[in-house]
Amino acid sequence: MHNSNRISNYKELFLVFAAAGVFLATFSALANQKTAAAANIFIADKGKFTIQVDGQTVAHETFEIAPAGAGWVAKGTTELKVPQTAPSTISGTLTMQPDGTPVSYEWSSQAEKTNGAHILFANGIAKVTLEMQGARPFEQDMAFGAPLVAILDNNLYHQYAILARLYDWQKRGPQTFPVLIPQELTPGSITVEATGSATAGGKSYEGLRATTSDLEVLLYLDKEHRLDRLEVPSAKVTILRE
Repeated sequence: MHNSNRISNYKELFLVFAAAGVFLATFSALANQKTAAAANIFIADKGKFTIQVDGQTVAHETFEIAPAGAGWVAKGTTELKVPQTAPSTISGTLTMQPDGTPVSYEWSSQAEKTNGAHILFANGIAKVTLEMQGARPFEQDMAFGAPLVAILDNNLYHQYAILARLYDWQKRGPQTFPVLIPQELTPGSITVEATGSATAGGKSYEGLRATTSDLEVLLYLDKEHRLDRLEVPSAKVTILRE
């Protein structure tokens, strides 16, 4: 009888530990899910922009920002039809971690010649392979000192929507990011700052200003911080979501 009670006690103790193990495993899984959710800065978005220079439409850009596996992919294609110049098509595909850290980027430009590049990012280093029609591939490493780099390529304005996601809206104030313009192989930095409520085209927005040493870009965002309008005052450029 004594042994029977002891066995019963062992069974109860085992069940207690087993239940505790299940609780800890569940709690750990929920914590990991919460951490992963907190690290993700993106929401799915897709659409089309009209690009205007001095009020004249010169291009259209289609884009999509969507989850892909454990990360996110942003794709965009711009078709340029500038008067007195040959039509051209520019495409870019950016693969990112959930916090916006770039993993890889590919762009191509098709006009009189076809050019492109493939870029891999790791530990703040961008390994660039540039392919120009009629020339041998050119390779170059670029160091940024930090893994979180903003990609802002020529004529691919959906990438400013990503920049608006990199900005810490709770912290606010001016925030500076390393930036790469792949088509020009140009590294630099950009400072982003919330400007509060803004009005443009008869609509109300959340404003964001992005500045470099020689350029100012005004972003107009909806309540979920999706990019709806962009202006480059010095170049008389306006980008409108259709």
